[in-house]
Amino acid sequence: MKKTLVSFGALALVGMAGAAGFAEEFPDAQKTLPGSMGWMQGFPPAQEKTLHASDGTFFEFPALRYSVNHIREFYPTRNVSSGKGKKYSVKQKLDPKIDSVTFTPWDSGKTMTFEESLDANYTDGIIVMHKGKIVYEKYPAGLKPDGLHAAMSVSKSFTGTVASILVAEGKLDPSKKVTDYIPELKNSGYADATVRQVMDMTTAIKYSEDYNDPNAEIWAYSAAGNVFRPINYRGPQNYYEYLATVKKLPDSEHGEAFGYRTINTELLAWICSRVTGQGLAEMVSEMIWKPLGAHYDGYYQLDPSGIAFAGGGFDLNLRDMAMFGEMMRNGGKLNGKQIIPEKAVKDIASGGSSEEYKAAFAKSDYTKLKGWSYHNMWWITNNSHGAYMARGVHGQAIYIDPAAEMVIARFASTHYASNKYIDPLSIPAYEAVAEYLMNK
Repeated sequence: MKKTLVSFGALALVGMAGAAGFAEEFPDAQKTLPGSMGWMQGFPPAQEKTLHASDGTFFEFPALRYSVNHIREFYPTRNVSSGKGKKYSVKQKLDPKIDSVTFTPWDSGKTMTFEESLDANYTDGIIVMHKGKIVYEKYPAGLKPDGLHAAMSVSKSFTGTVASILVAEGKLDPSKKVTDYIPELKNSGYADATVRQVMDMTTAIKYSEDYNDPNAEIWAYSAAGNVFRPINYRGPQNYYEYLATVKKLPDSEHGEAFGYRTINTELLAWICSRVTGQGLAEMVSEMIWKPLGAHYDGYYQLDPSGIAFAGGGFDLNLRDMAMFGEMMRNGGKLNGKQIIPEKAVKDIASGGSSEEYKAAFAKSDYTKLKGWSYHNMWWITNNSHGAYMARGVHGQAIYIDPAAEMVIARFASTHYASNKYIDPLSIPAYEAVAEYLMNK
């Protein structure tokens, strides 16, 4: 597949470096700092330092270390307004000892400090909150405190939160069929799926995101959302038209197994839009960003028809993302104000903890995440702390640990896109910081 057919939607899922390059040697974090690389500097920038979205070079490593902070310069976007109302307040009491917290990465006999893990994960910015205060905040690479960064598939959890709010408010019925809301899909593989199965990614849809397979369905999905596709393209014109073409897996039923499919998030956003009469950017703004008192507007990347990329297109500020996580940790409250229904948060945090959910998840290829489950577009660890996560390729994360009263928000730009290469360094690091904070 030519790069000119690769949309940011595709790049945000796996990235041009791809998981297949795991054995390849890459320059370390300090040698690939965006400021020292000289990307897009000058009037005009030198040809060899100019990045292009049309051919995918803007998202090849190490160029992606610049691009994740500048997506709006490459693609059309729609604003997520933070409004002009009261902004959240947060106290800061930094704990330098967090840098020295040690942990052992999975499948490794060598310990590492939390500070060492930052460069190991090509961290662009990270915040640790404990009991409502910021106790750790660093920006090791190109991100600035007031900057915006691509959240990648963390975006899915925002879509899932919007849907959870609508369910809690009685406006969306997860037991209904997809076609009750989107009759246009009556001839698709989604025809007999429920909204709940879409929310939990247990749809039995014939759809692969294997970038090593030139026939994988991801390429057709990507082309449908690509604003730079060639003039002779004759396929689906946007994400929604693509959804009408998907087929059901033969000899499979919806609800049996977890399968991580980004198109489920696109469909969920479409369903929510049908319920509210609003686009995704407006829903996130009105339901979450304005009530939260976010300090900065965010934005969504758009497809050729102006449809927001629900599965990976949200860009936002790190502190705002951390405070969103803190609001979730507090049952939907922040600064004493109920931002989203407590019922929605409880369902996200614990609604997927049953053995049924664990069994569905165990049928997936996430073998390292033993005992985990997936619910409402959030990843549920089912560990003793009741932790749950929003996760995105190249190292994006919100980690919420209710028992430790801790939230970690991280933006990164590692060359390994897939979380299966990032988790061995990240999850034990989060768990170690949680234990440290609980034992202070």
